[in-house]
Amino acid sequence: MSKTTKKAIEKLSTMKVNELQAKFAEVTGETTRSPNKTFLIRRITEALQAADADAKAVKAKEPESDVEAIAQTEPSAAGEKLTKLDVPTLRARYLEVVGRSTGSDNKAYLIWKIREAQKGRIPVGPRKSAHREGVTFKVLPLRMEADLVDKLDEAWKRQGLHSRMDLFRKSLQVFLEKAGEADVAAMLATADA
Repeated sequence: MSKTTKKAIEKLSTMKVNELQAKFAEVTGETTRSPNKTFLIRRITEALQAADADAKAVKAKEPESDVEAIAQTEPSAAGEKLTKLDVPTLRARYLEVVGRSTGSDNKAYLIWKIREAQKGRIPVGPRKSAHREGVTFKVLPLRMEADLVDKLDEAWKRQGLHSRMDLFRKSLQVFLEKAGEADVAAMLATADA
């Protein structure tokens, strides 16, 4: 990891939520209103590390011969070599592959995100909005030890659930049903659907 990336990651822990949200937008090309510092720092760190790794990979791939240089500049069957594209072209390719636009001008990030989408490692298409007409949402803080969270993540994956939130909703629903709170439990079931 480069010294610049390492310093940028170290600085994250001293930043305020609004600063982290701005940094998130800068490095991922997406906006967020998440107030969760841990989530923001993790996602920013991942994006910075990926950009750093891609930058190193691009530097390391210097052509050894004229033939190799020509092969790298010519489009392959899958399309042009991403590292040879400029930022506006990468944004257009991002829209085409990822299925949503981005304001990022970070070339390494755009290349990484396009490759991740092509490999099926990230969701593609427009972001689903959690906001619904006439519904107000609240974010509930939930603090747990890291080891416990790791075990919970293993459990919801084993159970075939979609996410940690899916585990929490279903667990709350079962608890409330057993406690005689059928109306509230039914609201959780409706929110899941």
